[in-house]
Amino acid sequence: MIKEMCFWSSKVQPLTSSRSSTWRFTRTSFKIFPVLVLTTAMWWVPNSYISIKRRLLRFLGFENSDPLFSDIPRSLIRSKSPDLPSHDEIEVERTFKRIMSENCCLGEWKFFLGGGCWFHHVPAVVDEISSKQEFYTSYTPYQTEISQGALQAIFEYQSLMAELLEMDVVNASHYEWSTALAEAALMAMRVTRRREILVPENMHPERMEVLKTYLFGADGRIRTYSFDRRRGTVLLDSLDPNSDTAMVYLENPNFFGVIEEEAEAVGEKAHSKGALYVMGVDPLSLGILKPPGECGADIAVGEGQHLGGYPSFGGPSLGIMATRWDLRLVRQMPGRLIGMAWSRSGVRGYVMTLQTREQHIRQERATSNITTNESLMAIRAAVYLSLMGAEGLRNVCMRIIGNTQYLIEEIDSLDKFESPIFDQVHFREFLVRSPLDWDLVNSKLRRMRIIGGLPLNRFERRFKELGNSALFCTTEIHNKDDLDLLVNALRGVS
Repeated sequence: MIKEMCFWSSKVQPLTSSRSSTWRFTRTSFKIFPVLVLTTAMWWVPNSYISIKRRLLRFLGFENSDPLFSDIPRSLIRSKSPDLPSHDEIEVERTFKRIMSENCCLGEWKFFLGGGCWFHHVPAVVDEISSKQEFYTSYTPYQTEISQGALQAIFEYQSLMAELLEMDVVNASHYEWSTALAEAALMAMRVTRRREILVPENMHPERMEVLKTYLFGADGRIRTYSFDRRRGTVLLDSLDPNSDTAMVYLENPNFFGVIEEEAEAVGEKAHSKGALYVMGVDPLSLGILKPPGECGADIAVGEGQHLGGYPSFGGPSLGIMATRWDLRLVRQMPGRLIGMAWSRSGVRGYVMTLQTREQHIRQERATSNITTNESLMAIRAAVYLSLMGAEGLRNVCMRIIGNTQYLIEEIDSLDKFESPIFDQVHFREFLVRSPLDWDLVNSKLRRMRIIGGLPLNRFERRFKELGNSALFCTTEIHNKDDLDLLVNALRGVS
């Protein structure tokens, strides 16, 4: 903050520059003024001057900007501004409330939609603590001396997550599971100086697409290994890393909600060829499942949105990344690490100990262009984990397992529905096969204020051998009445 001296004012003489904005302190006989001068040739900010736009278009070989938006369907582009009626504030509020009433909200609707974004219980304390202005409005805590509260909260998140994952170093943080996975792949390629990424066919298809996008410009190659069509788990015999394999990836539970039993064996195969072993996990499931550290993972990634967060409209999420203690890995971690330090006088404080982003000193040698982190979501996760503890997480997991098994058995008893498709233990999600049109089924369920399963036909060219299936989900928020409501609704639409 710039403090002005208390003198009488006079005039200001701005300093112009052809390349940057410049702060100019002009001393007159009475006052010192801070002056910010914006020039027309800014290097790093958008320019809206018509002359500059025309020069840019000429350079690109375009007469106008229309080709820059060619990927947007013409039907969605307006030729002129919409003719909006004029309303006073009361009418505008009433109109928006009417539109918002069409949203389906938890409590009024029952959600059984699987696919990676889940409804879980959020304790009231999480909302109370995370809504404090100090957390709610804080950005990246660059100024350590005035950001001790936010830095300590992020440090606590890292510590809690490291204990849960049984990994040594946790960063803060990524956008969601998909970007954490993609960054782990780039990280593995840098560390091993190899180019091949081995992933299972039963991973989330959308995570696969994000991974492909990240590797497109990094000269990386993706190869898949298969899964058992009867049990839904990976086939160890199909996993064959070689001397160019940088990383072997496994999700547990996998996309189908199936719990993988060969997690440690997959890691051993990866290490036998010098590849890094990356596990994608649901941190909540670690209340009953082996953590990635115990399975021999070098890097762990996952999704933390449901640890004290709401699905909202698909976000915000919390991408988790952790590594074992190996300086080759730690130095290549994207994002930032928060550490604890002591002053010369013995006062404890919290600082950013590592940040290898392109915005700082690393520049073109940065490990990632990940910028805005998910600190608020990380803080919510820290509050949630502090409240639940080990026993609380275990109780939630046991309730989810119980709900999952009950719902599987009840749906399987219905005509025209088969569940589960895989003969294996499921956590939270499971597939249901039916000859019925799932879009029609879900449309009928919505009339009863129920959000049904995710049809696999959404993912073209994937999982065709599993037939006409949908991925259903249940969590600890559902009681027996909720589960029976879905079963009876499916019985009615069949």
